Amino acid sequence: MAVSTAKTAITADELPDLSARFSAAGRRTELVRGDLVVMAPAGGRHGQIAHTFALFIGIHVRDRNLGRVFAAETGFLLRRRPDTVRAPDVAFVAGERLGDETPAGFLALAPDLAVEVVSPGDSTGAVRDKIQDWLAAGTRLVWVVYPEARSVVAHRQGYAPETLSEEDTLSGVPVLSDFAVRVRELFT
Repeated sequence: MAVSTAKTAITADELPDLSARFSAAGRRTELVRGDLVVMAPAGGRHGQIAHTFALFIGIHVRDRNLGRVFAAETGFLLRRRPDTVRAPDVAFVAGERLGDETPAGFLALAPDLAVEVVSPGDSTGAVRDKIQDWLAAGTRLVWVVYPEARSVVAHRQGYAPETLSEEDTLSGVPVLSDFAVRVRELFT
């Protein structure tokens, strides 16, 4: 469950110091339109599924030298005034968008692909807000993973969401055009 603790708008520049206090207490944070959002750490199944997605995407990207894959807690600065910094469970950014050196701080761009694994305590509204933030910032593909239903909903810029069950094949189009994996494999 996300709890906003801010009374005045916080900036992305202030976020690292605030996040450090919460991470010492085992909490994760994001900045949403200037409000600090504090979340519980992910559970075991959540972490395992996020890792599986990162593994499949990471091997695909590495073998083709397509760009970089980022693990959970990597902050992406999506908006200024008020600032929004989101951290997906897995993200991919095409190589030509980053250059040779990955910045030490938040990445001031939207990833090409964002993967969000839904936790039991995540509200429908919070998940919807994340999807909207990613797409509005320019993310071309968002995969929302529902562990309980063993399904993935693919959100692509300009298209209706596509719900995929275990028997379906998840495609990386338009971001990773030759990426395809049976949804079932992502939950084993």
